[in-house]
Amino acid sequence: QVQLVDSGGGSVQAGGTLRLSCAVSGDTNSVIRMAWLRQAPWQEREAVAHLYIPTGSTFYIDSVKGRFTIFGLNAKSPVTLQMARVKPEDAAMYYCAASTQPDGNWRESAVFAYWGRGTQVTVSS
Repeated sequence: QVQLVDSGGGSVQAGGTLRLSCAVSGDTNSVIRMAWLRQAPWQEREAVAHLYIPTGSTFYIDSVKGRFTIFGLNAKSPVTLQMARVKPEDAAMYYCAASTQPDGNWRESAVFAYWGRGTQVTVSS
């Protein structure tokens, strides 16, 4: 089992920065993939950033490329989502997620078996 605790959300002005953190505990050696997903009111949950731990490869959706960075040495250290040049459309509940399986499309929520409770990001213009 893997436990995730996500934190760092809050209110940020448009154009500002925010750092989200995901603490991983439990069977951390089994974690292969980490991701941050978000869900705004009345919208479907979407994956925004993915970290493939064995290689350190990262992937992002187009709307956050160049603004968001996901990093973490491995599942034993907090996995961070650095958000820069935040836009009003980035406002959402953000969730940290983990998978112990290498297969599946990281953009699909079902790939991830473990989830944090979420941390709210509010953007003021």
